[in-house]
Amino acid sequence: MTFEEYKQFRAFPLVRLGRNKSGVIAEVRSKRLNPFGLLAKRTIGLARDNAQNVGLERTYDEMLKGTTGKRLVRFIAGGAAIPVDGYEIEPENGKDVITTIDIQMQDIVQSALMKMMVQSEAQYGTCIVMEVKTGKIKAIANLGREKNGSYNESLNYALQATEPGSTIKLATLLAVLDHGSSTINDYVSVGSTGNAYVGVRNVNDAERSPKPVLTLRECFAHSSNVGMSIVAYKAFANEPDLYKNYLQKFHLDKKTGIDLLGEGAPRLPNLKRNKEGLHAMITASFGYAIQVSPLQTLMLYNAIANDGKMVKPYLVNSIKSNGVTVKEFSPTVLDEQICKPRVIRDAKLCMEAVATEGTAKQIFKDFPFTVAGKTGTAHVADGTYGYRDGVYQASFVGYFPANQPEYTCIVVVRTKPHAAMHYGGQLSAPVFKEIATKLYAQYVEGKKTLPLQFVPDSSLYQYAGYTPDVKRVFSALNVKHIDSSNKNSWSWIYSNNKYKPVVKAGMVPKNAMPDVKNMTLKDALFLLENMDIRVLTKGRGKVVAQDVLPGTAINKNQTVTLLLN
Repeated sequence: MTFEEYKQFRAFPLVRLGRNKSGVIAEVRSKRLNPFGLLAKRTIGLARDNAQNVGLERTYDEMLKGTTGKRLVRFIAGGAAIPVDGYEIEPENGKDVITTIDIQMQDIVQSALMKMMVQSEAQYGTCIVMEVKTGKIKAIANLGREKNGSYNESLNYALQATEPGSTIKLATLLAVLDHGSSTINDYVSVGSTGNAYVGVRNVNDAERSPKPVLTLRECFAHSSNVGMSIVAYKAFANEPDLYKNYLQKFHLDKKTGIDLLGEGAPRLPNLKRNKEGLHAMITASFGYAIQVSPLQTLMLYNAIANDGKMVKPYLVNSIKSNGVTVKEFSPTVLDEQICKPRVIRDAKLCMEAVATEGTAKQIFKDFPFTVAGKTGTAHVADGTYGYRDGVYQASFVGYFPANQPEYTCIVVVRTKPHAAMHYGGQLSAPVFKEIATKLYAQYVEGKKTLPLQFVPDSSLYQYAGYTPDVKRVFSALNVKHIDSSNKNSWSWIYSNNKYKPVVKAGMVPKNAMPDVKNMTLKDALFLLENMDIRVLTKGRGKVVAQDVLPGTAINKNQTVTLLLN
């Protein structure tokens, strides 16, 4: 039975006799309920019997669980238990953990990711949205395919370290620009065959270059492995370990430190000053021989969006006890400036070129606002799968709007074997696009939008409600209307032949039944109950009828039944 039912049940006379006389023994079980279903389920966590907790439930377990009350008793003749004074431990409720997650953003992110997962029958996917200035995680979705083909939040893939593929090229770009060996306008000869021998190994491109000679900016935009490895070789051929120093400078050698236990540790290649070290450096420059988590990658891209300031991602805003804040969390700056300002500026130009002329050009063609980012496609070989199995990890990571970044987002999808669609621009960029579109429309402040253009509507309609609320809605939606409410508290709204809503004053008599038809239940209840009228309701929606006619004199203890539809 539910706890509410149990509270009633234990008040029964038989139950009150105690377990020895009544034979009633209650076994109490506590479980984590998820009122929002899959939304952030793995991140919020589970409290499980005989199993390890996960997510925030595990990290903040000591604060959440509170203290169980205890009492020392002495048994006397007849088995009666007498409490011993001074030996009580009062029970204490657990504290409340207030997260940074926005449930509406979470719904947008999870829905967009789920759509692509189902469409592509992918093995798993993850998506994270971070607030640029603060590092707050506003949404985090993790979907893994079950044996029956459905998807569930079974693991936190956002924290697992894997070979990132081309999204790591941002680190390579930053390193060579900061080193000073190349500029984004330098020409790089990549050839026309889609492969080239660079230093000590052969390097292949997923697709042939649009022309044999590209600028470094174009190499990044078109995700040329050959081009990026050439500039990395030019900068670090004699000192491969210097490239590793840059990776460490960008915090890619350590965990992000997010408030979730179980974050995977990154793995950097051994870059000694020998042939093996040079081979590993070239390989790492385009996303292999190195393992980082999607969250780490997101943190690096967020630093570029934040003009070089790297902030630590976090998931909890505050801890409260009985509604009173006992601890508040604020942004943590890991590095005030990870690169020179000119390097940050050039990196932004390169990421914007990805969406305007590079691998994501078709996805963001005619997009209403600017985005910046990078596609990534990694051929997976991780022990479970080999390269012959044709499994890929498709990624897109970036920020929006590009001119004044507010949110950074990463999407990672691991495909099924030999999937027809496996590129980051095919799988992950469309998810990013859908998320960016919806978040921009609902959350980005200061955006320039045109007033809503309504098609003239000849249909009749009638609404009624509290005048200030009505005007607030019209103002927010920029709906032009004719106002004849004359500062009256209640209004009726109807159409006229000019296709503009008319807000007309509604008269509410003092001692007679008001007309509440076309009102919401909230407004009808407020109006009637303030007149000491008892209200009964049937149905849902707007009020369409009332069983006491408007204008009827009100009796003491008057009751009115409202029909909603």
